[in-house]
Amino acid sequence: MLHVTYATAPAPGGVNEDYVIAGPAWVAVLDGATAPRGVDSGCGHGVPWLVRTLARSLVEPMEAGDPLPEALSRAIAATMDAHGGACDLGNPHAPSSTVAIVRQAGEHLDYLVLCDSPIGVLHTNGMLTVVDDDRTARLPGGRPYPLDLVASLRNRRGGFWVAGTDPGAAFEALTGSVPVAGLRAVGMFTDGVTRLIEWYGRSWQELMTAAAAHGPAHLLAEVREAESAHGTPGHGKPHDDATAVWISIVPAGDGRRGA
Repeated sequence: MLHVTYATAPAPGGVNEDYVIAGPAWVAVLDGATAPRGVDSGCGHGVPWLVRTLARSLVEPMEAGDPLPEALSRAIAATMDAHGGACDLGNPHAPSSTVAIVRQAGEHLDYLVLCDSPIGVLHTNGMLTVVDDDRTARLPGGRPYPLDLVASLRNRRGGFWVAGTDPGAAFEALTGSVPVAGLRAVGMFTDGVTRLIEWYGRSWQELMTAAAAHGPAHLLAEVREAESAHGTPGHGKPHDDATAVWISIVPAGDGRRGA
């Protein structure tokens, strides 16, 4: 059984383009990508609509037990249909989203990570496994990336993959399965939280330990404190939407309520 807690907050002064959705045995985290200011996305709906629609479109295939890539592919296709033909889905700057999913299926926990919303899997023996789709960090030339370069490599071989206007992107996600019996907890994070690692010197072990001890909201407070104290690299936004999910693996018969 999964016991789920989470915290999410927009960048100060902004609208939250992260999204969390959960069923009895699964959780998904999404982080929408906004086109740079002044760039036409070809879509009149906007990123918050995209992440909400994509998240809700996951429910049916997830509850049906579809394998995770198939479930995400169906959700992307349904979201494309929901645009209603009024948007230019061929625009390389069309709204898109990262996706991270975990789902308990019998004695195993399946996971999927597409783009930069990683998960940490904490085992009962103390080992930590990080599933991090870091392809956005390995584009040619190094950061800051030119806008045209990013557009040309989105959902392309040799570039990176994201959920938006290509159902096939779901099959490029990082996926796997681990026995539930050997698990203690799973952490799911958008990159507004993992900047604690990438920019501010925390380790994955420290991030997971803090989440276990103090809860997801503590990580969000740490992020805002670090941003205020140290600023951000030249290629980074001063603030970002931030979401942290903590999933405790509750043994059968423990008596705690799952989410």
